[in-house]
Amino acid sequence: MIDAFILQVDRALQTVFAPARSSRPVPGSDLPEGDLNDAERRHAAALMRINHVGEVCAQALYQGQAIVSRDVQIKRALEQAANEETEHLAWTESRIGQLGGRKSLLNPLWYGGALAIGVLAGKLGDRWNLGFLAETEHQVEAHLKSHLASLPESDAKSRAIVDQMAVDEVAHAKLATDLGGKPLPEVVRRAMRGASKVMTTVAYRV
Repeated sequence: MIDAFILQVDRALQTVFAPARSSRPVPGSDLPEGDLNDAERRHAAALMRINHVGEVCAQALYQGQAIVSRDVQIKRALEQAANEETEHLAWTESRIGQLGGRKSLLNPLWYGGALAIGVLAGKLGDRWNLGFLAETEHQVEAHLKSHLASLPESDAKSRAIVDQMAVDEVAHAKLATDLGGKPLPEVVRRAMRGASKVMTTVAYRV
């Protein structure tokens, strides 16, 4: 019990404070740097900061859900998805640095809030747990597609990262549905979109 608690704390600290690592090459790493002006560079860095915050939250959500899940198969699926999201953390963190930006100063707050939501979702039972995961991934995919439309056309490196992240999120949503995820009520989906709007607005600036 104590060992498991220590592992969870260690994962939280690594997610929020330690540099993330990826087992896959960073998408777009072989592409040339785009010719961005200062405003475009700041905008791209802010969008990648939002994406990084999203991955911090994803780590916390998966952790919270896995802690209380009653099904071993679902626990493993959540842990596997969390490992893939760690790669997204590494990709976005790397790109933020290349663009001269910084990560969100509120990452500890984002992580703590998402962890609590993940635990709550898990407490509702595995089908609702997975349904929440699937809806989260669908909404993240929508955000990523909006970022593709907003990123400067010449920023091929950022666009390659966001594009691959969107592909991965679709796969995570499908996995959750295939494992028995239950569609969430519309009122819950709207509340999630509202909370996400607050996060993206704040993370763009802070």
